[in-house]
Amino acid sequence: MKSAPELWELADDLARLEAWTAGLVGAAGPVPIEVTDREPERILAWRTTDAGGGDTRIAIELAEKGFGTAVSITAQRSKPDGAVADDVLEHLLDELGSPGRRPFGGD
Repeated sequence: MKSAPELWELADDLARLEAWTAGLVGAAGPVPIEVTDREPERILAWRTTDAGGGDTRIAIELAEKGFGTAVSITAQRSKPDGAVADDVLEHLLDELGSPGRRPFGGD
């Protein structure tokens, strides 16, 4: 389980946001984005800034819950493709939830 600060460190990365967005819009490479809302360790929202990404908006909300952090992801896309979006968002959640490499952990 990751804390909100650990998840925030993963999510608040421009290259990662551009790659996640590329997956959502079906682009081969990173898609330029603009962060529209940022409340450290709580909310991160962004949107595409080029026509190739259509009107795509993504938001991640983090909330401490018990011994972990609840993660809520919302995505809106002008050209919806439910199957692709579901796969991309599932991958995004997996990436946020996977254990990080730890020093001296034998990884």
